[in-house]
Amino acid sequence: MAVTAALRAALARAQSADQDGEPVYSPLRGLGRRRLTPIDLLGQSLSTIAPATGMVFIALWMITYSPGYAGLAAIAATTSAVFLVALCITHFTRRLAAAGSLYSFVFQGTGTRSALLVGAALVVGYLGISISVLAQAVPSLLDTISLIGTNVGGPLSTLVVTVLIALTVAWIAVRGVRFATRAILVIESCSLILIIAVMLATRTDTTSTVSLPNQSLSVVPFLAMLTVLSMAGFESAAFFGPEAKRPLITVTRTVLISPIICGLLFVFAAWAAMTGHGATIVGAYFQGTASGASAGVVLAVKIGMTCSWLACTLGCAQAGSRLLYSMGVERVLPSSLARMHRRFRTPYIAVLAFVSVSTVGVLLFSDAVRDDSGSFDGVVEIALVCAYTLVAFASWKFLNRIGEHTAVTRVCTLSVSVAGAGLLVYIILDGAVHGIWALPCAAGALAASGVIWSAILRRVRPESLTAVGAFDSLETADLLPGAGTLLIGDDGRRRLVPDRSAADRDLPEWGE
Repeated sequence: MAVTAALRAALARAQSADQDGEPVYSPLRGLGRRRLTPIDLLGQSLSTIAPATGMVFIALWMITYSPGYAGLAAIAATTSAVFLVALCITHFTRRLAAAGSLYSFVFQGTGTRSALLVGAALVVGYLGISISVLAQAVPSLLDTISLIGTNVGGPLSTLVVTVLIALTVAWIAVRGVRFATRAILVIESCSLILIIAVMLATRTDTTSTVSLPNQSLSVVPFLAMLTVLSMAGFESAAFFGPEAKRPLITVTRTVLISPIICGLLFVFAAWAAMTGHGATIVGAYFQGTASGASAGVVLAVKIGMTCSWLACTLGCAQAGSRLLYSMGVERVLPSSLARMHRRFRTPYIAVLAFVSVSTVGVLLFSDAVRDDSGSFDGVVEIALVCAYTLVAFASWKFLNRIGEHTAVTRVCTLSVSVAGAGLLVYIILDGAVHGIWALPCAAGALAASGVIWSAILRRVRPESLTAVGAFDSLETADLLPGAGTLLIGDDGRRRLVPDRSAADRDLPEWGE
């Protein structure tokens, strides 16, 4: 304790000490640096993944199509693949903290065009997830209100509830990450406990009469795709590296732990569906008391699922706003996105922009997202798989450049790169065969986005191309007294030089 107190006092003196020259700042200094604990980061990742909702939908598809152990194996194998992606991401999180997450990481490995492509893919992916979950949260909340006793419904109620949810999410996201993530972690934990308890305590037949949207893939590949979509956002803790305490350690652990936790929950949900333990929870959510579940169970499940949808909406808003903020700092997007709230140190313009686009998307596409989600989910899937594949390839290039490859890292990065590229080809070809032309069109647009975006910036704002890949770095206030002076050289790199005053001071004689 004494050492900790002394260190804090030294840091406080360092921040108030006079410096020889202009202070050096981190390019991401606007964020509230070094505030988030490992619990906060885990809450952010779990809120974006919303494992409670993923468990129910996996159980639904397992019950409806009965793929048996093949489906269970597909979910387990996909979880393993996502964990390998997490390992590739940690090659960057162990070395730098960036608010742009994969977008900033890919730049370190493969350059500007690839980074811009991944940036476009992440924007599409997170906005797509946000629109999808918000479109699910609105009717779920309306159903919950109706169960309590106030009968609501109709277009006007849907519009009002959508806007109210969006305003609430925006307010919480602006209010601060710590304010949201801990409450979300408690709520999501309660939802998971409820779902697991109901699954374990009940056992009925495994038939289902729930009407499902059309999908072109066969059941096993679709379950793999559903698992990837359900785990989307497991890496969202990486957006908060600059805001985390000990980011190189805590962000890395969170990125690795999140897919393991969710993968185990999804495998459990698939097993429960196979053995008849998942039918009650599926029926309660999708059919209400008509499924035979009691009114209390239906209400509890509706509340838990609604909270999980809302948590996912909030998690996407927090992660997506950091991506837009990072691009605003680099001026790849309008610099207004980098404006910070003076009190809460959050990118409030980026939050409002992300939530506004999500809300408009829900109001325009909510019926299509709920009733015919195949094309929509396919586009989001392509964007996410593209980002994960490129970050794996970028990590291979990055480690090769710095000379820190091992046999394990080579196998991991190359296998994920090849598997991701193969999955992309499969999804595109399957979409073309079944006439879902949105999938090959989306893939083509993403492939061209990096080149087109780079060409536009080169003509309109060429200086922004040299700022891509910004990450949190040492600044003057981080130095201990007497450690030296931080300067920026002509090449733009930071250098720590000895204090001239300290070097000129006479050392005390022995015994003085």
